[in-house]
Amino acid sequence: MPPSVPSLPRRVARMLRTSLFAQVACALVLGIVVGKLWPGFAADLQPLGDGFIRLIKTIISPLVFCVVVVGIAKAGDLKAFGRIGLKALIWFEVASTLALLIGLLAANLVQPGSGMNVDPSTLDTSAVDAKTGGGQLPSTTEFVLNAIPTSFIGAFAENSLLQVLILACLVGAALLHLGHTKVPKVLPAIEQAQEIIFAIVGFVMRLAPIAVFGAMAVLIGNYGLGVIETYGKLIILCYAAAALFIALLAVALKVVTGLSLWKFLRYIREEMLLALGTASTESVLPRVMQKLRKAGARDDAVGLVLPTGYSFNLDGASLYLSIGTLFIAQAVGVDLSFSQQITVVLVLMLTSKGMAGIPGSAFLALSATASSLGAIPAGAVALLLGVDRIMDSMRVVTNLLGNCVAVFAVSRWEGALDKERAKKVLDGEIVVDLDDDETEKAEKAEKAEKSEKAGLEKPGTTESEESVAVSAPTNKETAVEAG
Repeated sequence: MPPSVPSLPRRVARMLRTSLFAQVACALVLGIVVGKLWPGFAADLQPLGDGFIRLIKTIISPLVFCVVVVGIAKAGDLKAFGRIGLKALIWFEVASTLALLIGLLAANLVQPGSGMNVDPSTLDTSAVDAKTGGGQLPSTTEFVLNAIPTSFIGAFAENSLLQVLILACLVGAALLHLGHTKVPKVLPAIEQAQEIIFAIVGFVMRLAPIAVFGAMAVLIGNYGLGVIETYGKLIILCYAAAALFIALLAVALKVVTGLSLWKFLRYIREEMLLALGTASTESVLPRVMQKLRKAGARDDAVGLVLPTGYSFNLDGASLYLSIGTLFIAQAVGVDLSFSQQITVVLVLMLTSKGMAGIPGSAFLALSATASSLGAIPAGAVALLLGVDRIMDSMRVVTNLLGNCVAVFAVSRWEGALDKERAKKVLDGEIVVDLDDDETEKAEKAEKAEKSEKAGLEKPGTTESEESVAVSAPTNKETAVEAG
């Protein structure tokens, strides 16, 4: 009898039980429905998303530290690690500058703010102060100094990724200098700690659908869907510019590595949907690091390039900032000259590097840019308050893909990418299981079994003859025993 096919409800139930992508997708839809129908109740769900982000943040710093230390120690070449860092910074600067230029070009062509004729004096700037908490972006000198840790424990307590990276590089260099003979137990201990952290990631990720439900309900409950109508032209322009930039990323990835960005997007679809639902790329950093390692990128490249990109390679934010600056200028009737627009690019190249982890950083960067130009009232950035949260999805997707492409490109550039494995993983020929390494162990065991069978099935040799040949001692062995 042919095997019975499970009914549709059973297949759906099984998918919801086993697929994180399906769980997050359902939570996303439910969050939108709840936010639309019961906005008052939805506002009380904020702790669901915030709690999940907090849990993820607690493990990011120790995870990055372990991955980088193990990567340096196993690669055995500190100079190569330095080259990876330098090449990553070059890639980041080129990519973010390209994003800024695409944003300026798009805003000049479409003119999203033209015809609004807004009087800046009528805008409530106190809302911007509330959004930013009265803070300010660090200067270049402050940014560099803040990246240098003042305390080993403090770097982890403050969750400062750049400080943790510097500490990890120092520890990895020390392990290479001392060698495994002087400190034989340190590296295995760090490797074991890394496995524990990845196990914790697996536990926390089971809460992802709840976090997405809460975050999406709050978004729709607070802002509704009407903001899309008010800022429709600006929203469409930002997302179209992001799509163009992602298409350029796909071309760059194909040229440099031969890999397909669309296949990679399918490979990380669960993480991408989670990042969209929570409006945070930090929520998926541990999982994306795992998936990049499983896809053939070497540990040291993943450990250095991806976390550094979270501070230096904010491509989506760069797009939004350049379009937002011109939108504000057009809305208040200010015509920026070519030289002033070049100034916008130069200022944003600096301010965007210090944005990560600062509340309301986009508004701080826009205010700093407006102040440097002198032609745009700084209070005019309040025009973007209503649409900023809607732009999170565009920024999250573009930032995440930009950093992942950087990992593959720099890894290939440095010879730290297993290209064949990457292709097989993205094509689905190798199934990746992030919970443990059982999949890889099964593959090795299967290969070993096949090779063993091939040896037993050689022509002219039966299995019994093979066993006799193995058990029978040779003349040399007999002579040794006799001696």
